[in-house]
Amino acid sequence: MSEATPRNSKTLSPADSGRDVSVKGWAQEIRNLGGISFLIIRDRHGIVQVTAPKKKVAPEVMTVLGGLSRESVVKVTGVAKAAEQAKGGVEVVPSSIEVLSAAASPLPMGVVDKVNVEADTRFDNRFMDLRRPEARAVFEIKSMVLDLIGDFLTGEGFLEVFTPKIVASGAEGGATLFQLKYFEQMAYLAQSPQLYKQMLMSTGLDRVFEIGPAFRAEHSDTVRHVSEFISFDGELAFIDSMNDVLDVVERCCQSVIGGIVKNAAPQLETLNASVTVPRAPYPVIEYCDAVEMVQGTGMHIDLGDDLGTEGEKALGEIMKEKGHDMYWIVEYPEEAKPFYIMEKDGTPYSYSFDLDYKGQEISSGGQREHRYDRLAQRMQGKGLDPSAFNFYLDAFRFGMPPHGGWGLGVERLVQKMLDLPNIRETILFPRDRIRLVP
Repeated sequence: MSEATPRNSKTLSPADSGRDVSVKGWAQEIRNLGGISFLIIRDRHGIVQVTAPKKKVAPEVMTVLGGLSRESVVKVTGVAKAAEQAKGGVEVVPSSIEVLSAAASPLPMGVVDKVNVEADTRFDNRFMDLRRPEARAVFEIKSMVLDLIGDFLTGEGFLEVFTPKIVASGAEGGATLFQLKYFEQMAYLAQSPQLYKQMLMSTGLDRVFEIGPAFRAEHSDTVRHVSEFISFDGELAFIDSMNDVLDVVERCCQSVIGGIVKNAAPQLETLNASVTVPRAPYPVIEYCDAVEMVQGTGMHIDLGDDLGTEGEKALGEIMKEKGHDMYWIVEYPEEAKPFYIMEKDGTPYSYSFDLDYKGQEISSGGQREHRYDRLAQRMQGKGLDPSAFNFYLDAFRFGMPPHGGWGLGVERLVQKMLDLPNIRETILFPRDRIRLVP
């Protein structure tokens, strides 16, 4: 026998008919029909059918096949044969089957079985869950999203940066910070790169973005909250108004979602998902009007309140009827926003925004307060001690241009784009109040 040509489910084709090939993967299905046996091998791209007629295959091969357990890792060597009934129009008649790793039985959960499994079972056995083509498709799309973000912002003159994740102070206060012992000091896991990306605005690196982990010690147990997630943050200097920030984020979202529609057809088919690029420009709704719209649905909400999950859903339904999946909510009350957000002078409001997608907030941001004195005053007004933030405030004392920025939850974007029921579906190994392993 000549040396076998390595193939996988993507590269094996009827053109290989008559050629010695080898394929590797997981034993997804084994069927013995008496005179003939079938083995379905799964790899990251799809499946390959191995067909073993008893009269044409060596007895030792049939013995291995007969004792094979599902989800074992195997290498099959044999002759490719055109077969219309097989996936991809080709099958492999085996000359040898090597068991690279035998799977124990019973399996903790099925991979292709049409049996509903509880979410906790799936996440407890995530290594097995991620073998499912549907699960893999989500992460292939998520990877595309990250690439598309980087491509767009690089083209806009942004520089990718990486800021510390072990910090001395939190930008949002201490209520949702994870504490840790940092040698002889107390430190925290970063909620966001907020303080550091603002400091960079004083350096001349006036357009930066970061895609990296963020940590929130929120006692929430919902389908949209986790303790560790990937945040997409950006900041730009020398802006004329908050609209400069809205413009960048909107065009970035259009580019990313459009890129998924264009490039992720196989993954979307696997997920049976349909993605539509939102209508642009996105409508801009002032916070006061948003509250009034939610009140109009019969929901009780007072001016000054956060819209909350139910309020966001209600507004999302209204905007859906108007033909908009994405829309801005701007000028929130300043008292509800962090110290670094600029007040709208003469009003109780601020130059802040949320970007909502299908009834859920996916991004927040605004124009920052770049004036040292006003910034220090706002910190004090929020009950913070400016002296604890001198490392940050010094960047404002020596020349800070007007600037603004955003933070966007990558997993929330993917969740809403694919209409997934739980944000944990978009995280390889999710972390929340109760889950620390795997």
